[in-house]
Amino acid sequence: MRVWKFGDNVDTDQIIPAEYLTTADPEKLAPHVFAKVRPDFAVSVQKGDVIVAGHNFGCGSSREHAPRALKGAGIKCVIAKSFARIFFRNAINIGLRLIEADIYDKVSDGDEIDIDFKRGIIRNLTKNEEYAFKPLPEFMEKLLEMGGLVPYVKERLKEKKK
Repeated sequence: MRVWKFGDNVDTDQIIPAEYLTTADPEKLAPHVFAKVRPDFAVSVQKGDVIVAGHNFGCGSSREHAPRALKGAGIKCVIAKSFARIFFRNAINIGLRLIEADIYDKVSDGDEIDIDFKRGIIRNLTKNEEYAFKPLPEFMEKLLEMGGLVPYVKERLKEKKK
């Protein structure tokens, strides 16, 4: 997983500019991710890459387009010092994994990392370092594994009918 660094207060309009909100399809949003603040991102990001950011990632409007666009672009996970509350909920709901951890000053753009989500360990393979984080609760892990809230609820309903 390759690291892409962004700073503090990255808002949803920076993630996906308003003029591209003509669809909710993650694949159609993906080419426009960070179009105005980092134009090379959408053509350079690879499936499985990770964003590392500072405080308040995802602030701004409450639209789900921002986490959908990141997921459509292939982002495996966003690691930030903190997240805007509604962005956090929207991301989990659509199955985009988030980690709250203060590693911003420890990683660089392009570092290769590996993440053990269950144990709460981020390994920086480039710098040969490890960073700990608090894993998500088991319920949220299950929800993410199933692809988000809607698939999770559908599965739960099937189980109850049995």
